Formats: sequence, structure tokens, C-alpha cells
Amino acid sequence: MSDEILINVTPQETRVAVIQQGVVQELHIERATSRGLVGNIYVGRVSRVLPGMQSAFIDIGLDRAAFLHVADIWAPRQNGQGTVPIERLLSEGQSLLVQVIKDPIGSKGARLSTQISIAGRFLVYLPQESHIGISQRIEDETERQMLKEKLLQLIPPGEGGGYIIRTVAETATEQELVADIAYLKKQWADIQEKCRVSTPPSLLYQDLTLAMRVLRDFVGEETGRILVDSRETYQKMVAFASDFVANVVEKIEHYAGERPLFDLYGVEDEIEKALARRVDLKSGGYLIIDQTEALTTIDVNTGGYVSGRSFDETIFKTNLEAAQVIARQLRLRNLGGIIIIDFIDMESEEHRAAVLSEFKKALARDRTKMTVNGFTALGLVEMTRKRTRESLAHILCEPCPTCQGRGEVKTAQTVCYEILRELLREARQFNAREFRILASQTVIDMFLDEESQSLAQLGDFIGKPVSLQVETLYTQEQYDVVLM
Repeated sequence: MSDEILINVTPQETRVAVIQQGVVQELHIERATSRGLVGNIYVGRVSRVLPGMQSAFIDIGLDRAAFLHVADIWAPRQNGQGTVPIERLLSEGQSLLVQVIKDPIGSKGARLSTQISIAGRFLVYLPQESHIGISQRIEDETERQMLKEKLLQLIPPGEGGGYIIRTVAETATEQELVADIAYLKKQWADIQEKCRVSTPPSLLYQDLTLAMRVLRDFVGEETGRILVDSRETYQKMVAFASDFVANVVEKIEHYAGERPLFDLYGVEDEIEKALARRVDLKSGGYLIIDQTEALTTIDVNTGGYVSGRSFDETIFKTNLEAAQVIARQLRLRNLGGIIIIDFIDMESEEHRAAVLSEFKKALARDRTKMTVNGFTALGLVEMTRKRTRESLAHILCEPCPTCQGRGEVKTAQTVCYEILRELLREARQFNAREFRILASQTVIDMFLDEESQSLAQLGDFIGKPVSLQVETLYTQEQYDVVLM
């Protein structure tokens, strides 16, 4: 069964789902009000240099200053003398050509690099470099050498710049590579011209919209068709493909059915599942996924699954299934940074090796750069997945206003005791005629029932009447003590 790419377009957002063998494998969302910045090129102004951190803050016209570390500055690596201190490279007020390599995430600003790269369909152009690199996904050494020699013959003599050969270039014709080179050269010339006439901070180059990036980055030989439910976007994609990826034009189809495209393929349900903390496995086991600021933890549990043979076999089969599901969830949720996976403990080294092998195999289809370490002494698998854009949860959700992202709220009894302590503080400070407690229904019910004696005792102690009032709009943790 060939893969399908579904594109749902509204004026507010574009959503893309990659379907492989009838199952949603990837989700991408781009909103009109907050398009991703990765790949954008700016002429910025150095607003602050921090020698102690060997970094600088660059004003590129965003709400928050962007971050540039000395390791991401291209110039020092050219002199062969090691890294030059950042205070010798940059000064406050200096204009600088920079590219965003990581979107603003949480409270952190965008991360920048001064090494410019412009992505095409088959190649990535590096105007400041001179070498030819090849995608690590192309593993055959003979194939790698042939592609490198082929490209070197096609680059016009005397033209500077380096290239990275992308995986899809394996099947590219000479004409397609020549067209890609010309397109990338023109883009760089346009950027240089804009840079000459622009004052910082200014945007010089913006990466393609999500729908167009699908044609550039997602489509491969295994892609059967691309369904898009917007006629306007369909026409733009056909026009773009005709110029740059002619062999893809016939795969693009306009979906005009009455039933929403994502409903038809069950994508809406998958989005809801990808936001849940618990992921059920077909075997009866389940995963618990917790995403925090520092890292993501994934815990594997057997649940109600019992294999017909032995407990060890049950654990092994659950872990094998979990390895495949975890790899898919990483893509669906776009989880990045440090990821710790707690598979169910296995005593057999053979089983451990098999689970790790299955996990790496399932990760192989991921487009994002990753490193996976083996099992630690505690039986955990540690890995990193490059984080360039916000995760699905960060795009679609926000911290709960009731629990403030903790994932739990104080019990009604805990809030009752807090109120009693607050009441005592107020009584010692102010000589009020009466005290009134404003709280949620559950807290007031607790005062009227289980904690009625505690409230009566405090009322007697302070010698003032205490009344209760339900505030229907209050959350369980909210309350006020009013002096009457």
C-alpha cells in the first residue's frame, strides 16, 4: 500500500498528515498567525554580547531577542586556530546576517546561526562553504561517491559555495539537479541584494509555507498521492510542482468530498490521542508519556496483557510492541530534546538487544536527527531527538488555568485547611464584625459536612461569626476571606 499525504487547509491554519499503510505516522500544523521561523534569514543587530556565556543576543525584529552561541558562528572555524572568543567577533550595534535554526520554545528565544543554508528539492546550498556533503541516509559508499562526482560535474566552473546532497537526490536526473542548483543560486542572489538595501532588523528570506514544504521535503517514491481539500492551495501546489518537481504533479489531487478529509481518514481521532498522557497498546499494555521542560519520559506497562507462555515472554512482547508505538508517538507529537524510556525490566540480554534493535528500526523512518543509547545500568533507554519546532501539545494546548500545568489540583480538604489558617491570620490582624468565606461548591460542601466541626471550633476561638458563600466560577483551589 502506497503512502498518502493529506493536507487540510483553512484560512487560520494548514494541517498535514502522513499516512503509511493506513496509519497516521506524522502530523504537522502551521498557523497563519504563528508560522515557524526555522530557515528564515534576517539581517539583525547585535543587542548584547555575553563573554561569560560565549553568546550574544541578536535583535531580528521579534518580541524576544534571539540567541547566538559562539559555536554557531561560521567565521571562527575557518582559521584553523580553534574558536575565537565571541567578544572578538561581535560588538554591540553590529549588523549581522543570521538564520534561525530553532524556533522560540517556551520562554526561550529563537536560536540563530551565521552559517547560511538554503534548502532545495534535491540539494541544500551552503554559500559560505566549499565542500560537498551527502545525507547520512544514503549508506552505500559507491552510491555516495557517484552522487558526489555527478554533482561536481554539474556545478558551473568558478562558482563558489558548497552543497549537501539530500536523500531524494538518489533518483534525480541531471536536468533536475541543474534546475535545483539554478534555483538555489537565484535565492542566494536575491538574499544578498535585499541585505544590501535593508536596515536591521529585517527579514530577508522566509521558508516555504507548510503546503509547499510538503512537495520539497515529504514526497518520495513511496508517496502514492497527495490529497488537498483547498482548491486555491491545490492550484498553487500544482504550479510550484510544475516548476520545481514536475514528476510530482500527477500525484496531487484536489479533494472535494462532503465529509471532512481528516474525518474520513480518522486523523482527528489521532490528534486527540496524541494529546493524551496514556497510549494503549493492542496487546493490553500501555504507555504513560510525560512531557516536561527538561525532558520527556515514557513508561511502558504490561497492563492486562498476559502471554500464553511465561511472564518473561509477556514482558518481551509488550516491549517489542511498545518500541514501535513509541517511535510513532515521537513523530506524531514532535517530541524533542532528551527522552528517557523505561521499558519493562528484562533479565535476558538477548531480549534487551532485540527490543533495542526493533526500536532503532522503527525510528529509521523519522526525518529528524536522533541519537539513541543502549540500556543503562538502571534499565532505561536514553535518546535525544533534535528539537527545531514546538511539539504538538505546545501548539494546540496551554497550561491548565486551574492546576497551572502541574497535572493535579489540591484536594477540597487541603483547601479547607488553607482557608482556616488564612481566617486565623485575618482575625489576628483585623477586628471585623464577621468573616465570610467565598469558595467553590466542593470546598463549601466540605465545610458543611466533614470539616464543620473544625470551622465551628475556629469560629469560637476567634469569637466572630463565620459565614459561607458558594462562588460557582471559582476553581477548587480559589477562595477569598472577606471582612464584613
